[in-house]
Amino acid sequence: MIVPILQLELRRSRALVAWLVVVGLAYGGFMTAFYPTIRSNTTLVDQYLKVWPKELLAAFGLEGSLADPGVFFNTYIGSLLWPILASIGAILIATRAAADLDRGWIELPLSTPTPRARYLGASIAAQLVSLAVLAAACVGGVLAVGLLVGAPFEPGHFAIAALLAFAFGCGIASVTTLLSVVTLNRGTAGGLAAGIVIAMYLLEVVAKIEPDLAAIAAFSAFHYLEFAAVIDTGTFPWTDVAVFAGVSIVSWGFAVLVFRGRDLVA
Repeated sequence: MIVPILQLELRRSRALVAWLVVVGLAYGGFMTAFYPTIRSNTTLVDQYLKVWPKELLAAFGLEGSLADPGVFFNTYIGSLLWPILASIGAILIATRAAADLDRGWIELPLSTPTPRARYLGASIAAQLVSLAVLAAACVGGVLAVGLLVGAPFEPGHFAIAALLAFAFGCGIASVTTLLSVVTLNRGTAGGLAAGIVIAMYLLEVVAKIEPDLAAIAAFSAFHYLEFAAVIDTGTFPWTDVAVFAGVSIVSWGFAVLVFRGRDLVA
């Protein structure tokens, strides 16, 4: 029974994922098309960036030269595009159980012999597939356009970056799923999840601007979303992925436990 539910969840998510993929490809491809220009004018760009405070540049991932592939990706995609796309996709898909409850639709699948754990498990599986497609398209689009314009991008390094992006998305989706089954309200769960993402981003910015508060960055998911070193060196970010994996497993696990005993009538 889990396969038909998974197929249904994927079918319901396809329009959202398709539009997010289009946005990711369009924006990422457009910015990457200008990479050769940035690379050929490195000195001029670096001089322009020196006008801005170092703390401000660090807050937005501009630690180094934009001609560097890792810094370029981290600035325009990793720190800006991907967190927005991942948050939108993760929150809208992960709050679907609460939305179905509001519409009364959830009573239909739960009236069958399908256990609640399997039902929510199918929803989680749909989240995994959707985020994997979105991460692959977002990172792959930049890589493809980069190779077309002659950028020195390493496909293997970008593949690792896609895995890191996917792990970040899973972290957001898992926490949102837990909030969804606890509150049983899509608006509340989505608002809380969005607020958490914004709060973590602000923590990372404050930590980079104020060195005395650098320790608070450990509580921000953005602290573990650093693409520059991954793309430049090809080093697998074991610690970062482990953090996201731990949050995802614990949050999704608790979500399933809560959903199994949750009163859906209230």
